Amino acid sequence: MDFEIIGDIASTETFAVSSSIRELARLQRVYGKGRWRNRKGIARVRLEDGTFRRAEVHWYEAHGIGKKEFKIDRYIE
Repeated sequence: MDFEIIGDIASTETFAVSSSIRELARLQRVYGKGRWRNRKGIARVRLEDGTFRRAEVHWYEAHGIGKKEFKIDRYIE
C-alpha cells in the first residue's frame, strides 16, 4: 500500500458481491472462502510524499476475513 488511511471511511457502499467480482477465485485462494464484497468510500489519505488528500478508495471485504487490498480510485478536490 503506497498510502495510509487517516480516520474513518465515509459514504461506504457495496458495488459488487460474490460472483460479480472478477477476481473472486484469486481472493478465495489467497485469503479464504467467504462472501466477498467489492466496496468503496471516501477517506482522507496520507501519500508516500507526506501530503494529505481526500480520495475515493476501493477495497475487498468478507465477513470473518476483513478488509483487504485497498487502492485509490480517484482524488477528490
